Amino acid sequence: MALLEFGPTESYLGSELRPIRQTVQVTFEYGVHFTRGVFAAGNPLFYDVVTGDAPRAPKKLLVAVESGVADANPELSATIDAYCHRYPGSIDLVCPPLVVDGGEAAKNAGDVVAEIHRHINEHRLDRQAFVVAIGGGALLDAVGYAAATAHRGIRLIRVPTTVLAQADSGVGVKNGVNAFGKKNFLGTFAPPYAVLIDFDFLDTLPDREWRGGLSEAVKVALLKDAAFFDYIEEHAADLVARDTRVMERVVHRCAELHLQHIATSGDPFELGSSRPLDFGHWAAHKLEQLSDYRIRHGEAVAIGLALDSTYSWLSGLLSHADWRRVLSLLNRLGFDLYAPELGQHLGDRSDPRSPLIGLDEFREHLGGELTVMLLEGIGRGTEVHEIDEARMIASIARLQHPIATPWRVEWLRPLEPAR
Repeated sequence: MALLEFGPTESYLGSELRPIRQTVQVTFEYGVHFTRGVFAAGNPLFYDVVTGDAPRAPKKLLVAVESGVADANPELSATIDAYCHRYPGSIDLVCPPLVVDGGEAAKNAGDVVAEIHRHINEHRLDRQAFVVAIGGGALLDAVGYAAATAHRGIRLIRVPTTVLAQADSGVGVKNGVNAFGKKNFLGTFAPPYAVLIDFDFLDTLPDREWRGGLSEAVKVALLKDAAFFDYIEEHAADLVARDTRVMERVVHRCAELHLQHIATSGDPFELGSSRPLDFGHWAAHKLEQLSDYRIRHGEAVAIGLALDSTYSWLSGLLSHADWRRVLSLLNRLGFDLYAPELGQHLGDRSDPRSPLIGLDEFREHLGGELTVMLLEGIGRGTEVHEIDEARMIASIARLQHPIATPWRVEWLRPLEPAR
């Protein structure tokens, strides 16, 4: 009989047990694919992704389609059904595609998550099966959360259908739903199995949705790629005019920068207090909630970018010329840079209607010290851990009074920035 050996400070009884430490390394790999007509009969991409590992067939699929996408593409459900039935030995579509609510309604109520969970259970999907989410960022968040929490994680294939989702949230590793009046209070980090970006879906977007995602493109350019900012600036009129080739390039570069950050930042699951890709988002998330989601995410992000760029300038971090470029580009792309909710109840930080509470909620979401991304220049971000409340209120006031002319914004005589 083998006996355990103890160190010199230990005895068999009453021993002081030493801690056991272990490093666990987990590697995730997923592809982001770009195509048109992803469910067209002659397009093998979806089949190749589903059957890529091929240890067992057929693969069970549960498909959820955002209601707005279904309305704009009335043949989509039948097209998906026909595509899957072309491969009966490889793909098992367990039921007709589910049509579910999209937008913040999908994240504010538990209906979408509950419905996905119910169908996963009823059709006995396992961890080798697939949930396919087709829709905008909010729908992908809700369905992704349902997939990640069933059986501790079922494979998720995202098919983002908006500019915002294709360029930003749809290619990342996060999901979540809202609770207790807070954005993404419930959620997980769960990389998708694959992301299929079908540019055909962008053709059916209303102008508001087409424009909305461009704020995230401006954001990532401001943080990581000055040349990309120059490109957006140069092609702003083309983007407003819905030039599909230019938009495809913008979406592709956004996805590339986003994935590079996830892979190389050293903190893909945000275990620390830093969240650099959320530049402008502390105010954006609060504005969405304060407006009862009348202000959509991309629109709120544009205001958040304008606000934190203005604060960066007034703090002496960002030059006046660069500040003007940022706000002018957002204006040219068609964004409003101020909302009434931004200027209300600023004198009472304890008032739940004050947008400044967004700073507290932003810190709470990550834990640790407050960490806010600001700008030192186009393509150069810097993190700070304190926000001067009076200067932030002055930044809000600065956004209230632009003098707008076509394709240009002339700003009032600048305040003397802090040194």
